[in-house]
Amino acid sequence: MSEQAELPIKFLLSDIDGTLLRPDHSLSQANIDAVARLRAAGILFTVASSRPPRAMRQQIEALGIDLPSVAFNGGNIINPDGSVLKAYRIAEEAARTCINLFADYPVSLWVFADDQWFLIDPAGDYVDHERTTLGYEPVQVESFEPYLGRVDKIVAASKDFELLKSLESQLNPLIVGLALAARSQLYYLDVTALDANKGKALLTLAELFGIELAQTAAIGDGGNDVAMFHQAGLSIAMGQGEESVRREADHVTGSNLEDGVAAAIEHYILPR
Repeated sequence: MSEQAELPIKFLLSDIDGTLLRPDHSLSQANIDAVARLRAAGILFTVASSRPPRAMRQQIEALGIDLPSVAFNGGNIINPDGSVLKAYRIAEEAARTCINLFADYPVSLWVFADDQWFLIDPAGDYVDHERTTLGYEPVQVESFEPYLGRVDKIVAASKDFELLKSLESQLNPLIVGLALAARSQLYYLDVTALDANKGKALLTLAELFGIELAQTAAIGDGGNDVAMFHQAGLSIAMGQGEESVRREADHVTGSNLEDGVAAAIEHYILPR
């Protein structure tokens, strides 16, 4: 944290899953109330998630968010009315490289494009979990080839967390300069466009809102949140996040079972 981070925070960007939401995907009243206190104090608040836009609507409504939000790890920035403010999609060459690599390993492979969730194997790892998280059904296809020119996100899901960590290391050198792979959860490896990261999204929103970076804050729990930690004037990691994520943040709050977001807002964001 720079000395400038001593300035009052005017904007907080928060991850959703593993951060605002409990492990059962519920949103606690404590977090809802804390966000309301931010608004009452004149501090802007919105969310950045690896989710597709339509899978964020329930949380956005529950929190009363009336600002643009960030989907697909920064692949889409969405206006409050649901229209797309910015979209960064994966280069076709990179999308094909990812799918070819993942096909050689026992992972559940998903492609998000055309506001749909496409998969080949509906019985793959975490399909039921994702169905519950997103609140809508996948579309089963025989091949991802027809969609490779307009992909928002590719996901490899697996119960083998070490495999995903290894695939992240293997894949990034193959798609360098074209796309980026980062784990949004221990069990999800997300691939998005190079500019589709939460750090770039925070920069875009801060400029849109006319707020200096030194007066921005970010909170999250996953590897895909580190990019916004590096841009924000103040960064906060969730207590249950991996050690590699926690050490990138200025502060560590409680876990998502302990209403860590509400605690962080009270301790680090709201004016004394």
